[in-house]
Amino acid sequence: MNEPAEIAESSLTGEFKTIEPSYHIFRRVSGFRQLLQFLGPAFVVSVAYIDPGNFATNISGGSVFNYSLIWVILWSNLMAIFLQSLSAKLGIATGHNLPEMCGRLFRRRTNWILWFCAEFAAMATDLAEFLGGTLGFYLLLRIPMVYAGLLTGIITFAIVYLEKYGQRVIEAVITGLVAIIGIAYGMELFLAKPDWTQVALHTLIPSLPNGQAVLIAVGMLGATVMPHVIYLHSQLVQCRNHDKTVEDKKRHLKMERVDILIAMNIAFFVNAAMVVVSAAVFYKNGMVVDTIEQAHKSLEPLLGSLSSAAFGIALLSSGLSSSAVGTMAGQTIMKGFVGLNIPVNIRRLVTMTPAMVIIALGINPMKALILSQVTLSFTLPLAIIPMLMITRRKELMGAFVNRPMTNIIGYIITAIIIILNATLLFTIIFM
Repeated sequence: MNEPAEIAESSLTGEFKTIEPSYHIFRRVSGFRQLLQFLGPAFVVSVAYIDPGNFATNISGGSVFNYSLIWVILWSNLMAIFLQSLSAKLGIATGHNLPEMCGRLFRRRTNWILWFCAEFAAMATDLAEFLGGTLGFYLLLRIPMVYAGLLTGIITFAIVYLEKYGQRVIEAVITGLVAIIGIAYGMELFLAKPDWTQVALHTLIPSLPNGQAVLIAVGMLGATVMPHVIYLHSQLVQCRNHDKTVEDKKRHLKMERVDILIAMNIAFFVNAAMVVVSAAVFYKNGMVVDTIEQAHKSLEPLLGSLSSAAFGIALLSSGLSSSAVGTMAGQTIMKGFVGLNIPVNIRRLVTMTPAMVIIALGINPMKALILSQVTLSFTLPLAIIPMLMITRRKELMGAFVNRPMTNIIGYIITAIIIILNATLLFTIIFM
């Protein structure tokens, strides 16, 4: 008598078991699509972590000190993940970028000082990025440096102009350029055949062989943890920051943290690959590389034309993308701190000038790149300290206020940067 009911129940149970995994698959697909909507800001920011300044410091570090300084890349990347997450949280929680919050909370004199230092850092950044694009054109197409510089400026203007069609268009262009850099250095790594045991050892165990290593290590830090993108990230999240409830904002922040983890780890791979390839190719063959042009030329006889072409393409993509990001960051800095609204084209012309002067005078671009990165390291605490001061205040951040441990980590990172800078100054003066 109960047989049909049992069959029906069994049928329903089997049908439910079929539906349940399908539901989980749907949720996973839906979650992935949702994540894709939030991916972008961290990829724009990540360009600053693989800009031409990184090429200079990483190639120097690898060719002179072998694998010894890879640990600097790892710890710099961990610092970058923490600081970019904090910047994104500030932007999502307050609805304003970091310079705007400084403009609201601090005295006008303080803001002018912060603005001046931030602009100085932005100019050092622009110098590195503009030189990188120029060198990329010169190495790949043999265009004279002055004309290559002008071409870099024109293309940078074009990329920034795309912002007219929405931030997501620029995000797509820059993500594409990041992908090119990653593929190019993946090829370099495959061709170089490094000693992976030594790579693992020096990634995990810190060492500074001598005083010159301090200069390169601080340069690596300055090239990896960039002050201008700490300001910029809090602005980039705003185009998706339309949520009104705390729960919506928490979901936004969760997605942005995934964005940061993916983008920053790609940047870590590229930076580590630069050091590893340089150590495996140049240090192994007893070559100290003093110029980027020398690095490009040396790769061809040692690893083949494919390697030197990949290097040139990576450098060009890095220069163009990071130059555009630097321009975007400059606008955020000017508007936020002191309310200046200088047109992008005029600002770009001003910041192009130092790079064009270096090119015209024939100064070694690689040395200029390393010094520009050291400059960035000195200005970095002036971006981190105001961010920590704001994100620890409950009345400004609400449910997103820093936990005590977050503040402690922030203070430790700031102290490490200041100590490294002081060590560098001592090394320069007394050694």
